[in-house]
Amino acid sequence: MPSHYPNFRCSVPWLILFLEAVFLVLSYFFFSEDDSIISYPAFQDVNHTVVLGFGFFLTFLKRYGFSSTGFNLLIIVLGVQCSMLVEDALFYILVGRRLSEVGLRRITRATVSMMSVVISTGAVLGKANPLQLILMTVVEIIFFQLSRQINNIFLMVADHISMMNVHLFGAYFGLAVASRFSEPSPSSEKNTSTPKSDLFSMLGTLFLWVFWPSLNSVLYFDFKLQVIYNTYFALAVSAVTAFILSVLTTEDGKFRMSHIHSAVLAGGVTLSYAAESINYPWIAMILGLLATVITILGSYCLQRCLYPALKIHDASGVHFTFGLPALLGALAQVLLTVIRSWTTSPNLGSFVLIRLGAICQTISVALITGFITGLILNLKLFKTVPVSKYFEDQFYWEFPHLAVGF
Repeated sequence: MPSHYPNFRCSVPWLILFLEAVFLVLSYFFFSEDDSIISYPAFQDVNHTVVLGFGFFLTFLKRYGFSSTGFNLLIIVLGVQCSMLVEDALFYILVGRRLSEVGLRRITRATVSMMSVVISTGAVLGKANPLQLILMTVVEIIFFQLSRQINNIFLMVADHISMMNVHLFGAYFGLAVASRFSEPSPSSEKNTSTPKSDLFSMLGTLFLWVFWPSLNSVLYFDFKLQVIYNTYFALAVSAVTAFILSVLTTEDGKFRMSHIHSAVLAGGVTLSYAAESINYPWIAMILGLLATVITILGSYCLQRCLYPALKIHDASGVHFTFGLPALLGALAQVLLTVIRSWTTSPNLGSFVLIRLGAICQTISVALITGFITGLILNLKLFKTVPVSKYFEDQFYWEFPHLAVGF
């Protein structure tokens, strides 16, 4: 490795060892054996979604494949342990007693919560080093769990609904962090993809598409099958709409892989909130269509208008892939609940205000804490990557065959 590349030997291994020691000690006091109502296959579906799906989903950069998949695994295995401990600690502080369950349900919730971090990582993909990513993981997990507990305990939002805020929180936390990183040069060739990297990235999209119904339904008790088939219908219409809009919006009338890569998941993200409230498949199909329209048109408007004005470089397009569809789903869930309970519930006004307050609270906490985290991560102490070395695997990994003339 060239001598001008920094050495992380004195920082990253010791930080990981320190965190593992803390997790080991705290797990002795917090964890105990318990039965779980979630089956191992259901947990495996979620695990495949987060590890394989997102691991390949972020491999579209031509010189950042090792880091995309490798660092994704690193932050997930650290973050799941951290999430379980933080959830238990916050619950004890706010409620005064420990969580009564461990088992696969706790691990599954922790794995789902890690989606927030993985989504945020997409916004700073290629710009944050592993030391920064590990610290960002710990900070984001703490504040995501805090935001979720506020929604659960004080705003009385159901646990499976508050957990699906991973999309909203992850997208806006990641954007806030990305705003503190320097923008890459527009002429940089490294911030591009190749047919091979796009193919691997599309493989991740396919993993996510296949397992998304399981992800949406894993925390439900009574409406699991309803959530599964509503999510599938929304995903199917999203995929069809993505192909239609891709042809209609490109200058040469051809399909664009970036459209398919991001938009086919939009319906699943939207249904993360609204699937339980939908009694007819055609409603899920309409939401899937609207989510894809928002994703593709949002990518056009955000990348050309908003991001240049705010000096934000969203490396993976997490805002229009996850943030906007999640916002649509959260609002749709409120609207559908109001329509269904219009004549039977006398407190609809309070319900609407509380749910809108929960959405605003989630986004606000994500933006504020993400902005502060971005400021901290850019201190010299954390070896900020120079702009000229963005999107380079060789900055972190051994490449003997590329050591000359990279």
